[in-house]
Amino acid sequence: MMTAHFPIIALPNVVDARGNLTILDRALPFDVVRAFWIMSADGQTRGGHRHRQTRQALIAMAGWVDIFMDDSTHQEVIRLREPNQCLLVEPKDWHTMTFGPSSILLVLASRHYDRDDYIDARY
Repeated sequence: MMTAHFPIIALPNVVDARGNLTILDRALPFDVVRAFWIMSADGQTRGGHRHRQTRQALIAMAGWVDIFMDDSTHQEVIRLREPNQCLLVEPKDWHTMTFGPSSILLVLASRHYDRDDYIDARY
């Protein structure tokens, strides 16, 4: 699955009478070394940075999150609202996340936290 420019991976989702099972197994183009989630941010906008090296995958586990993406050539707002939609954020992608009510955003990262990896300037 693609947006106009930024890749969204459709994760396998198995549904039966017992519920939904979404699978994240070899789906990402990087190894996950750090995971964190953002919650209780209703109506807030977070992010506002890009990275030097870190790649990320964003998944809205509950509710919806609008992700504004800007790679200096293309700009787009992507609404994540299904837990089987996984948006890839490359280091060049300046991004902000705006949270809907009761939303939870899972972030999977290719590198450990390093403040020096963050670039706060848009361009």
